[in-house]
Amino acid sequence: MKKIAVMFYGPPGSGKTTQASLISDKLGLFHFDTGHFLESLVYDPENQTKKVIVRERKLFEEGTLMTPSFVLREVSNETKKIAKAGWGIVFSGSPRTVYEAQNLFPLLEKLYGKKNVFIFVMKINDAKSSHRNTERLVCSTCNRPLLKEFYPSRKPKHCPFCAGSFYKRSLDNAEAIKVRVKQYEERTKPIINLAKKRKYDIQTINGELAPYQIFKKVYAHFKVGL
Repeated sequence: MKKIAVMFYGPPGSGKTTQASLISDKLGLFHFDTGHFLESLVYDPENQTKKVIVRERKLFEEGTLMTPSFVLREVSNETKKIAKAGWGIVFSGSPRTVYEAQNLFPLLEKLYGKKNVFIFVMKINDAKSSHRNTERLVCSTCNRPLLKEFYPSRKPKHCPFCAGSFYKRSLDNAEAIKVRVKQYEERTKPIINLAKKRKYDIQTINGELAPYQIFKKVYAHFKVGL
């Protein structure tokens, strides 16, 4: 498999992480889940006395995007390690601000080549986004989200993949979700125009479809292109 960089964009709840996980497994790429990485960073017990972490954790729990310079530094360092190890990379919702994109895009081009950068934009309406996020449960062991609308039990207790217990993320509450949707529209969505100017391969997909239907469209693109 060629070394490539793939990015999934869309509002909260559009299925970015699910699709990133599926395509990384199928194509043998490294799924760099930026949200989970940053969440782990700000909740790491060893980091709780650091002022910068206290600041970023507060932003995270409010649903506000973290400080771009902080995120860029952490994500860039990890991206270089992944590329150096010989892996192609998949991002779910990153970079998240124009500032980050302006600096991370050139790095990805250097590491993977511009023709090997692919972007998928997931489209869903605000009501769907809010519903998916307020209802979302995540496995505490494998970190997979539970797709409740396709799950037979109304009161799920164990992850169908690893049987781990579920938890609800601190930022998956109604107020934080409103902030996150607004943040996406104002700070993340403009990145798509920046990507168009850089002439990346950009595909728009209906994010309200079932995950397997979306994946068929994503994978079909790579079967043809690679």
